[in-house]
Amino acid sequence: MKALIAMSGGVDSSVAALLVQKAGLDCIGATLKLFSTPEQAAGGHSCCSRADVEDARSVAYHLGMPHYVLNFSAAFADQVIRPFVETYEKGATPNPCIDCNRYIKFPQLLRRARELEIDRLVTGHYARIEGLGHRFLLKKARDPKKDQSYVLYAMTQDQLAHTLFPLGERTKEEVRALAREAGLINARKQESQDICFVPDGDYGRFIEDYRGKGAVPGPILDEEGAFLGRHQGLIRYTIGQRRGLGLSFPEPRYVLAKSAADNTLILGREGALYARRLSAGSLNLIAWDEPEKPRRLTAKTRYLQAEQRAWARLLAPDRLQVDFDEPQRAITPGQAVVLYDGEVVLGGGTILVAEAG
Repeated sequence: MKALIAMSGGVDSSVAALLVQKAGLDCIGATLKLFSTPEQAAGGHSCCSRADVEDARSVAYHLGMPHYVLNFSAAFADQVIRPFVETYEKGATPNPCIDCNRYIKFPQLLRRARELEIDRLVTGHYARIEGLGHRFLLKKARDPKKDQSYVLYAMTQDQLAHTLFPLGERTKEEVRALAREAGLINARKQESQDICFVPDGDYGRFIEDYRGKGAVPGPILDEEGAFLGRHQGLIRYTIGQRRGLGLSFPEPRYVLAKSAADNTLILGREGALYARRLSAGSLNLIAWDEPEKPRRLTAKTRYLQAEQRAWARLLAPDRLQVDFDEPQRAITPGQAVVLYDGEVVLGGGTILVAEAG
């Protein structure tokens, strides 16, 4: 059996390649070229840099497997970067890592694998896939500290059927130990924490550069509509933000809402950030047996959030309502809500609106 290994240059995908090769598969390494930045041209060390490509190639050659660089930059610009900018401009907060998995990594790599008559796609994600009858399930990793199932909820049945996650049963410490034992050059390489195409984390400046113009300042109001000051462009703020507002108050104030229609930023006290209900769209349901009935489950609205008890039900084929047992802080439109039943990922969608419930 042949396998196409998505190799980012990091230790996780390198050890995934090592494990699959040891399992006897005929392996080919592939690194994705997704965008171009001055840092890449200079050989910087941010995610997707020239240095990452060289690390991936070095590991592949060390393991005796071919390595290719696949240029998906046009698709990435259209399906990840452009929606990232547009979502911020509409007043929501996007999750480009989920969009990259949903629209680029899995569909594009599987398409390329099939063109090359390759049977399986392999990545270094910490998650598990299990076949159950006619259905494939996405499950959390054994190591809860590294579980990445949240960013994988959009995987389709076809993708799950043809993908391997060799790290799903392992801890990060075990992965690094395997890399050291195998003599991989990136065994101690640190992980990138920022969005790959915005390595300095300044989303506002990135969007201004992308559009070729500065963000438009506007009014900051309180919950009653009283004027508090001026913001520096809605793209520089997100729900729940406290610092960097440029204003001082006797007690803390937080971003409660952003109105793109009138370019207004709403501030208020922390208690107003809590909501019990959300609705979501752009759904992908992996293991939903009875979509017409309310279902008891757990859900999370941020990658690092602990799962929360809730009820979920479909309002329409592509509209989901989630009611939490306890109010949740700073539920943010544009982010993902992901649903769980124990270790199993039921599915998820993009948050559209939150309300008191």
